[in-house]
Amino acid sequence: MMSKLKMIAGALLALVLLAGCGQTGSEQQRTLTVLAAASLTESFDELGARFTAEHPDVQVQFDYQGSSTLAEQIKQGRPADVFASADQKNMDKVRDLVGDPRTFATNKLTIVVPPGNPGKIGSLADLAGDHAVVVCAPQVPCGSATQKVTRAAGVQVKPVSEENDVKSVLQKVIAGEADAGLVYVTDAKEAGQQVQVIDFPQAEQAVNDYPIATIKAAPQSDAAAQFVEFVHGPVGREILTKHGFGAP
Repeated sequence: MMSKLKMIAGALLALVLLAGCGQTGSEQQRTLTVLAAASLTESFDELGARFTAEHPDVQVQFDYQGSSTLAEQIKQGRPADVFASADQKNMDKVRDLVGDPRTFATNKLTIVVPPGNPGKIGSLADLAGDHAVVVCAPQVPCGSATQKVTRAAGVQVKPVSEENDVKSVLQKVIAGEADAGLVYVTDAKEAGQQVQVIDFPQAEQAVNDYPIATIKAAPQSDAAAQFVEFVHGPVGREILTKHGFGAP
């Protein structure tokens, strides 16, 4: 009888230990919060998966929005670990709240139109005509770049809509709600056959640098630093290049 009780007690102890191990493993799982420009969505999703494959204890959680929106959230004290901006201007807005920003990629604009190009757009100058054109709002990096290229070309565009991030511009063109939109070459590439692309030489007048930095109050400071180095490393460069980003 005593032997049987010992066996039951031993089995119960083993179950308790196993449950404890499972709980400990769960507690060790860390969430790394990365605030990133909307144009980084596809490339950072892939990069995050690769990072987690090398760091199984870290789950990367992304929030993709316009860089100006994310910068404002950081200024207001939003808890996060890493900020990746689509331009230096918005990174500068939070300069006192982040570590040393380093450029990890570049990007430039292109024109996208619906398949078949119903508006018969052939150049940047055509956007000044009687067309429904969608662009990014001026405070967003793609909107700032739009202002630079149109000024350089002497073209005055009167958009029907100014969006808070580049993905919203792209979606309006894909949905046929606009004759044309100005987006990054990377977004046009991700859209594939959903749009037609019209490159223009003035795009070289507004090449955006993408800086990344850890946030000083990062809850996961060690993992944040590792992620930033990963973005700058060979895997990051491979993924970013594949998605159409230029080297810094």
